[in-house]
Amino acid sequence: MTGSAPTASFTADDYRARMERAARAAADAGLAGLLVAPGPDLVWLTGYAPTAATERLTLLVLAAGRDPVLVVPTLEAPDAEKAVGAPALTLRDWTDGKDPYAATAALLDGSGRFGVSDNAWAMHLLALQRALPGTSYAALTEALPMLRAVKDAAELELLAAAGAAADAAFEEIREVRFDGRRESDVAADLAGLLRRFGHSQVDFTIVASGPNGANPHHEVGDRVIGDGDMIVLDFGGLKDGYGSDTSRTVHVGAPTDEERRVHDLVREAQEAGFGAVRPGVACQEVDRAARAVIAGAGYGDYFIHRTGHGIGVTTHEPPYMIEGEEQLLVPGMCFSVEPGVYLPGRFGVRIEDIVTVTEDGGRRLNDTTREMVIVE
Repeated sequence: MTGSAPTASFTADDYRARMERAARAAADAGLAGLLVAPGPDLVWLTGYAPTAATERLTLLVLAAGRDPVLVVPTLEAPDAEKAVGAPALTLRDWTDGKDPYAATAALLDGSGRFGVSDNAWAMHLLALQRALPGTSYAALTEALPMLRAVKDAAELELLAAAGAAADAAFEEIREVRFDGRRESDVAADLAGLLRRFGHSQVDFTIVASGPNGANPHHEVGDRVIGDGDMIVLDFGGLKDGYGSDTSRTVHVGAPTDEERRVHDLVREAQEAGFGAVRPGVACQEVDRAARAVIAGAGYGDYFIHRTGHGIGVTTHEPPYMIEGEEQLLVPGMCFSVEPGVYLPGRFGVRIEDIVTVTEDGGRRLNDTTREMVIVE
C-alpha cells in the first residue's frame, strides 16, 4: 500500500497544480508548510518514487508563496530529475558527509508548525526538530485528511481501469477449481490474474474459507477448501499507480438456507450503502445505511468493521465510511462500500465495490455480480 510511480500521462503542470493546491491547503489549515517523505504523498505530488527509502534524507518542502524544493541525496538526484514533476520544483541535493538537516532547516520557518507525511522516518523528523527546536509537527492524515481525496478526471479513469482489471480477475477465478485445494493455492491464482490484467503491485489476496471467513483480514494458509465452504475473496493492488479493491463471497456446492439468507442480507446492505452516496451527505451516513440493514435483521453484532475506506494511489486512505466521520461527500471522492457479517467458527460474507461520488449520486467501479456465485 505504499504507492508506486503512475505510468499515466500526468504532466509537470498537473504535478505543479497539485503542489500548489497542497501548499494552499496547508496555509488554510494554519500550517507553515508540508514536509513530504518518500511514499504515496510524494508520488502523488511529484511523480517521484525512489527505488527504496533509505537512511539518507529525501524530503519535499512545500509552503504557500514559495517554490517547491525537493531535498535529495546527490547519488539519487539523477533519478529524481527524471520524475515527470521535476520541472515544477527545485532540486536541492546533498552529499554524504554533509548535514542534510541543516540544509533543510534553512528552507523552513524556525517557529512554524508543519504537516508531515505519515510515513516519514522518526530519525529524520527528530533530527529536524533538533535543528529547529522551535518547530512543531502534525501528521498529514490528521492535518489534511482530504488532501488526495477528490480525484480529477484522469485519476478517475485510472481507478476505473484498475477496478475493471480486478473484475476480470474475479471472472476468471470463479471458473477455477476450489474444492480440494489450499487457500494459498487460490490466493496465488488471484495474484497471478491481477498481474496478468495489468497490476504492477498486488497488495492483498484474501481467500478465507469456511470458519476462516469470520476473520475479515484472514491471512491465507494451508486450509484445504471443501464442499460446503463459504469463501470470502478480497483482493486488490495497484495498476498504473492507482488502486483496486473488491470483495465477493462464493460457495463450494449448494449453500444452506442460512448461508444464502446471510449473503442476501449483506448484498442488501451493500446496496443500501451505495444508495446513500451523493454529494453533501456525511461519510457516516453511508455506514449508517449499510449497518441499519444488518442490525435490523439481528446480525448487527457481527458487522465488526467500518463500511468503507478511500482509495487512490494507495488501496487504503481517507475518507472513511464510519460512524463519527462528518466529512461531506464531494464529487470525485472514491471509496469502498463493503459491509459484512462474520459468524465466529462458522463463516463470513463480505461484498465490496469501489464507488465514486458523481454530481447527483454515485457510480460503482466494480461490476461483477453481487449474487452468490457457486464454484466447484
